[in-house]
Amino acid sequence: MKIVTEIWIFHGEGGRFSSGAFSSKLKAEEWIKINKLSGVLTSYPMDTSIYDWSIKNKYFLPTKAEHYSSNFIQRFTSATQEHYHYAYGQLD
Repeated sequence: MKIVTEIWIFHGEGGRFSSGAFSSKLKAEEWIKINKLSGVLTSYPMDTSIYDWSIKNKYFLPTKAEHYSSNFIQRFTSATQEHYHYAYGQLD
């Protein structure tokens, strides 16, 4: 049995919430292409937050008191995550 260490999340252009979660990039890209979707497909590590993952991998170092606040952590994202942009189902 394959152990999944990442999940691929698709966030459609203009959407407030993500519209798909996939166990592989290939499955996500098939769905994006079939439906001619525009948006961003991003890899997320399993069982951890992007905030903690970024600190662990030294992509981000908290330097201010606000960096430890709930408001900051719950909105934290990182451009270091593997991600791809699509327009009308095609890799942009």
